Amino acid sequence: MDAFSSSFLSTFSLPNLSPPPSNPPLLNISAVRIEEKPPSTATTASPTRTSQPSKKPNSALPVPQRPTSKRAPPPTPVRPAPSLPTTIFNAFDDIINNFIDPPRGQALDPKHVLSDNFAPVDELPPTECEVVEGALPPCLDGAYIRNGPNPQFLPRGPYHLFDGDGMLHAIRISGGRATLTSRYVKTYKYTVERQTGSPVIPNVFSGFNGLTASAARGAVTAARALAGQFNPTNGIGLANTSLALIGDNLFALGESDLPYSIKLSPDGDIVTLGRHDFDGKLLVSMTAHPKIDADTGEAFAFRYGPVPPFLTLFRFNSDGTKQPDVPIFSMTRPSFLHDFAITENYAIFPDIQMGMDPVGMIMGGSPVGTDSTKVPRLGVIPRYAKDESEMKWFDVPGFNIIHAINAWEEDAGRTVVVIAPNILAVEHTLERMDLIHSSIEKVRIDLQTGAVSRHPVAARNLDFAVINPKYTGKRNRYVYAAVGDPMPKITGVVKLDLASSECDRRDSTVATRMFGPGCYAGEPFFVARQPDDPDADEDDGYVVTYVHDENAGESKFLVMDAKSPELDIVAAVKLPRRVPYGFHGLFVRESDLKKL
Repeated sequence: MDAFSSSFLSTFSLPNLSPPPSNPPLLNISAVRIEEKPPSTATTASPTRTSQPSKKPNSALPVPQRPTSKRAPPPTPVRPAPSLPTTIFNAFDDIINNFIDPPRGQALDPKHVLSDNFAPVDELPPTECEVVEGALPPCLDGAYIRNGPNPQFLPRGPYHLFDGDGMLHAIRISGGRATLTSRYVKTYKYTVERQTGSPVIPNVFSGFNGLTASAARGAVTAARALAGQFNPTNGIGLANTSLALIGDNLFALGESDLPYSIKLSPDGDIVTLGRHDFDGKLLVSMTAHPKIDADTGEAFAFRYGPVPPFLTLFRFNSDGTKQPDVPIFSMTRPSFLHDFAITENYAIFPDIQMGMDPVGMIMGGSPVGTDSTKVPRLGVIPRYAKDESEMKWFDVPGFNIIHAINAWEEDAGRTVVVIAPNILAVEHTLERMDLIHSSIEKVRIDLQTGAVSRHPVAARNLDFAVINPKYTGKRNRYVYAAVGDPMPKITGVVKLDLASSECDRRDSTVATRMFGPGCYAGEPFFVARQPDDPDADEDDGYVVTYVHDENAGESKFLVMDAKSPELDIVAAVKLPRRVPYGFHGLFVRESDLKKL
């Protein structure tokens, strides 16, 4: 599941959130800071917002050098005494977390949420890896970077998986050799709390547990702001969800804030350049799932929130210039809108049964709930629309999607086709992810008659599905999806051939790679073998992912042949330390790394 750190929540609840961390006896927790630990020597960026990140010269990235066999341990920092305001605020947090709102249920219990390989790790400087099987293909010349939650401080009170600070795990590949780096995204929240030595800015998903707890946490949060511990106008986002290349800039994304611009240094290290507002044209936030048209270089995005307009569409030119907002007022109630799709001419938005639930919050639940009486629908709007006058909504009963895989047009633009995992029990999405079953479906919408038809294309519990990025918004044949058994753990990857189910509606699975007992992976990603060849087969490339063996306590980077009938492993790289389970990733070619 994704981070869901959405503007829908952050805008509504900024004064009313704050489950401060601490250090209960977690299961298998390692390498994470406790409160009041001082800043390390890790590189940090200024928390001030930048309109345009600085550029580095287009110098070649050298082959990583082999490190020495032993690395001198870093000096042990001296822990400074916390300030008086920090001590007072932390004491109030303790009262709230111990007496008013202690962790309830597995979804908010840090002993459960941060167990095994969900446990956070500390930063890792560029460290060379060992190729233990096969050889890295020459086309993997660049970096695979994956984002995910990694809390800076151990939670003392309620904690949800989606509330962790963003950490990037980048494997830099050059000349058949690989280097791994893990760095926090140096968000304003991360930087302020690092300097303070304890949590300051509230979390989103674990702060709403009834009015009493929300009011108490809101009061402490307001007092921290008035005391000058943080400035909410600088953003509270985690940047823990995904990454995207927009123009010549690489961004770490989370829906509760502006994007954070990052780059990779020549040795493979990750540097946060700063919060990015596109020359002042992006003022609030944006989706963590923008769609990039490979033909035009444009990026299409949106934001959603708790007050009208509940949905806003916008786009970026190929050079990264943001175009004007298009507010969508025909979405008449705030829906939980995490992802969308584009075609050559349209943008498609889901309006699902998840949305704001104030009654549930009053009763002690989450502000995001489900409405079983609501009929899900899909909205279709021209992607270059200047207003919402051409927006059309189509009812699709029972179709609740969090992620979209792809969409395209047929019949000379008369029909729109959407491919997405449909969550069959949407009420479990936030609180019991292990009960989620997502069935990938194909939906056809006749834009002229309004007729809607749909059918499943695979029976397994599948999500985190990707395609060849070249086919975004165009008809594609192949899908690579993660097998949840149960989610959020991923036990394997399947390849779907959408053409195989066109006539007889049979299961379209044509290849499977299971990782074995105790081995779980992250989201797969497709890397084309010849990305610049217009005649290359759609599935001519490799599927890559991080895999962790919980029995051996080791993580690997796997490269699988996307064309092979069993997704054969062509290379396995043993990582110098484990990579926690996370969310979404991106492969950035060296030619694009040079432009950052």
